[in-house]
Amino acid sequence: MSSFHKTVFVGMSGGVDSSVAAHLLKKQGHNVVGVFMKCYNIDGCAETDAEDARRVAEHIGIPFYVWDFETEYKDRVVQYMIEGYRAGITPNPDVMCNREIKFGLFLEKALASGADYVATGHYVKLKADTQKIKSPASHKSQNVIYKLYQADDSNKDQSYFLWTLGQKQLARCLFPIGDYEKPRVREIARRAGLPTAEKKDSQGICFLGKFSLDDFLKEYIPEHRGVLMTTAGEKIGEHSGAEFYTIGQRHIDADFAFPKTGPTGNGGAGAARKPLYVARKDVATNTVVMAEGSDDPALYRNEVELTQMNFISGVKIVGDGAVGAGSLPVRARVRYRQPLSDATLSRLENGNYKLAFASPQKFVAEGQSAVFYGADGEMLGGGVIL
Repeated sequence: MSSFHKTVFVGMSGGVDSSVAAHLLKKQGHNVVGVFMKCYNIDGCAETDAEDARRVAEHIGIPFYVWDFETEYKDRVVQYMIEGYRAGITPNPDVMCNREIKFGLFLEKALASGADYVATGHYVKLKADTQKIKSPASHKSQNVIYKLYQADDSNKDQSYFLWTLGQKQLARCLFPIGDYEKPRVREIARRAGLPTAEKKDSQGICFLGKFSLDDFLKEYIPEHRGVLMTTAGEKIGEHSGAEFYTIGQRHIDADFAFPKTGPTGNGGAGAARKPLYVARKDVATNTVVMAEGSDDPALYRNEVELTQMNFISGVKIVGDGAVGAGSLPVRARVRYRQPLSDATLSRLENGNYKLAFASPQKFVAEGQSAVFYGADGEMLGGGVIL
């Protein structure tokens, strides 16, 4: 960003991270405006969060507004999640919220309101890479490529949720706390006297609050009894609908037909059964398949196919467009906070991409995001798992 002071609209959630982001930008001398995005929320905590954000804005002396995106959030995020589960996949509402709301509607409205940039409290690092290029007239010029990197705090890094962003969005974004670890952020908040300094971090899906995902989905998707099976084809009980389960889930609401001790091959009669995990589900037949034990091969995949791909700073596969012409070694994850694993990304004939893992990956769910990185921590992009 230029050394000149700019107008920055900060998305203030009412939490400590976005509060410190606004505080740091104000200290740097920028013209900071705080905005609370009112989105869909079913437990009423949004009102408290909005008030906390207002108190922070007042404390640091910046204008504060509440922008109502509730209708758009319902249409673009909530409905997307419901329809995803209805179709039998595991959608990621946080990724969709970032794409459609925070770096979609909020960014658009902020720019239209006079902002030079928008900022959030995401733990991620943004870098501008200035490259020399040749124009059609053979005159040298400069081109700025914006790149996202993992945050310094690996436990809080949120780059996984930002893989859909592109150059036009990143050119107008700031992430002030990407260079800080969480304890340091709280320390800054305490020293500045911010009202949110000791506020606990939110957990789970933001609009649900204390409500369970299962209870929420059952308001939109009817329960219907289905078969619960082992990977060997043994019927072990019944469940209330395959739509309500996700790959890797352990604690499930189901009626089991077997005792906790027991079957031959699992230690014999009287032996404790291994923990059960959802390995597969089929909404067409309303069947849920359970694997016994976390080391069951049914819980692992060697490769995945990805659709809706986005490369943040451009496709880096040599020969892209020609099947088999090239591949890219990457570090990838298929779940938030999962350790990065070596993998190879290549283009398929149908236009999708294949992500092949150097070692099998566990709990891979269709509909979730696979995100890949370079060796230096640059987030190259991501896609949706098929």
